[in-house]
Amino acid sequence: MDEPLIERTPLPDALPSRLASQLAFLAEADKLKTVLRQSPLAAAGRRENDAEHSWHLALMVAVLAEYADEPIDLGRTIQLVTVHDLVEIYAGDTPLYDDHGRESQQEREEAAAEKLFGLLPGDQKAHFRALWDEFEARETPEARFAKAMDRMQPLLLNWLAKGGTWQTPGVTAATVRERKAVIGDASAELWAAARTIIGEGERRGWVAPST
Repeated sequence: MDEPLIERTPLPDALPSRLASQLAFLAEADKLKTVLRQSPLAAAGRRENDAEHSWHLALMVAVLAEYADEPIDLGRTIQLVTVHDLVEIYAGDTPLYDDHGRESQQEREEAAAEKLFGLLPGDQKAHFRALWDEFEARETPEARFAKAMDRMQPLLLNWLAKGGTWQTPGVTAATVRERKAVIGDASAELWAAARTIIGEGERRGWVAPST
C-alpha cells in the first residue's frame, strides 16, 4: 500500500509536471476509501471508511455551522475536515478509545503528512500541510469547530448503533464524555446535546455507567 498508486499506471509523459503531481496526489487519496474506522454505519452492517467519514464531516459542517460559538469561514472549515484524515492513508486509523495506539499517533501522522503532501507541487504542499497542522492545533475557530464535528459524527453513529464503540472494553460514559469534551470548545449548544445523548445512552445500557 506504500507504493503510490500512480506508479502502477503512470500518467502520460506529455502532461504538464504540475498537473501530473496534482493528479498523482488525487490518485493516492483514493486509498482513503480503504482505511476502515471502528464506527459502525447506521445504514449498513459494516464499519465506515475514512472517506465516508470525511464526507459526512463536510456535510455536518454545512448543516451545523449555525451552532458555532464563534463566526467561522464555512469553506475553510470544510477544507479542514476534508484534509484532516488523509494522513491515515499511511498512518492508519487510531480509534478514539485505543490508548496504546494514541501514544504513537502523532509521530506516525507527522511522518505520513510529510510523505503524502510531498506528492503535491511545493505551494500546494505547504497549503495542505498548513490545513492539517491547523486542524491538529485547534487554535482557530474553524479548527475548533472542525474538531467538534470529528467528535460529534461518531457520537451520532454510536447512538444509532445502540452503543457501537461505546462498548469497547473499559469504556464508560465518563470516558466518552472526557473524549468528546472538545465539542464544548466550539459549541456550547452542541456539547449540551452531546451530553444529553451520552446520558441517555448510559440510561439505556448502551455504554457502561460512570463509576
